[in-house]
Amino acid sequence: MNRITRSLGVLAGAAAMFASVHAAAQQAYPTRAVRFVVTYPAGGSSDVMARIIGKKLTELWGQQVLVDSRPGAAGAVGMEYAAKQPADGHVFLLGNFGPVVANPLLNKVKYDVDKDFVPVGQITRAANILVTPSTMPVRDVRDLVALARKQPGALTYATSGAGSMSHLVGELFKREAKVDIVTVPFQGGVYSIAAVQGGHIMMMFSDAPPVMGNIKAGKLKALAVTSGQRTPFTPELPTLAEQGLKGFDAANWWGILFPTGVQRAMVDKVSADLKRALGDEEVRRNLGTLAIEAVYSTPEQFGAFIQSERKLWGNLIRESNISGNQ
Repeated sequence: MNRITRSLGVLAGAAAMFASVHAAAQQAYPTRAVRFVVTYPAGGSSDVMARIIGKKLTELWGQQVLVDSRPGAAGAVGMEYAAKQPADGHVFLLGNFGPVVANPLLNKVKYDVDKDFVPVGQITRAANILVTPSTMPVRDVRDLVALARKQPGALTYATSGAGSMSHLVGELFKREAKVDIVTVPFQGGVYSIAAVQGGHIMMMFSDAPPVMGNIKAGKLKALAVTSGQRTPFTPELPTLAEQGLKGFDAANWWGILFPTGVQRAMVDKVSADLKRALGDEEVRRNLGTLAIEAVYSTPEQFGAFIQSERKLWGNLIRESNISGNQ
């Protein structure tokens, strides 16, 4: 046996051993209860989503998945907490647009998404709906844009706080539509929706669940969804892209991250089981009650998506001179 043949044999043996260890780690994991950290309060959409996904993973693993709410500071409290947890695979995080992308761009935070976390996969997304008062004299987005251009600075749009999805999507709309609309921040979505419904504010980009009842009752007028495609929950609503804002695609999203240092075998195991969970009809139906769509991506795809989101919103924040204390 020559030197090259012996080297190839050693490499093949090492590869086989690595594959065996990887498979063993996947098969054994998890060995006890898993904590699912959520960065928002109990009862909200993130909490409910985590419980839906966690219940299915509990069934698949035979180990309890416990939702651990760590709210505060626009998600920073939960992110900081999760980043410091042992990298043994038994704690993972439900991250979303706010604490993963927007908050670090707008505020000083004590975590670094790239250094402190490993992406496992995107699991869901949810488009916002552009709503106006029911008495607003517009039929569609083209009418709204025309009115805003005719009266620069006269129209207002409500947000649920600086750096929120409703705020940044509104700023993206202003840039893409080339209109001057005044931002009016509120302390939460309930107050902003009430202001639009009462005709005190002219428009808002809202999560679907809080406004759907008012839309059906005729108290709010829905003009568009912010996603690149129509949603399965409001198929009658056209996108902004369909109404002249080509390429407009902005939606809230959620995904799973591990603290840095978790074995790749565990990442792959959770990724594969998330794919199974998200394909389950009951899971998809339960998420649909929140107007949230199940979306699966690989760890690599999710990592690339986070980078693309950071670039999109980072550019907007710089160009629009947006700060975290607006």
